[in-house]
Amino acid sequence: MALSDEERKRLEKLEQELALSDPGLDRQLQSGRNPASPRTIYGVLAVLAGFALVIAGIITQLAVIGVAGFLLMVAGASWFLSGLRIGDVSGRQPERRADGGPGPL
Repeated sequence: MALSDEERKRLEKLEQELALSDPGLDRQLQSGRNPASPRTIYGVLAVLAGFALVIAGIITQLAVIGVAGFLLMVAGASWFLSGLRIGDVSGRQPERRADGGPGPL
């Protein structure tokens, strides 16, 4: 289904307004990929390493290794979740009111 000339003009106008209002989001949408935060990557690696330590602790029957692996998994999950971008797509923090509550200023 093809767009009419009027619809195409409206779409181009919206694209131009987006590029002016949020250039970072515009670049991200043009590239077509969502770069992962280093904290997210390290978090996943830490969870995997912690899981390997838990398995090693079970195999060797050393509780210290299992506990260390569990703690590494919890820390990795924390790093992973802190690396996620919550809010709008551009990664900016949501606006807050002067009293610290959520919502517009």
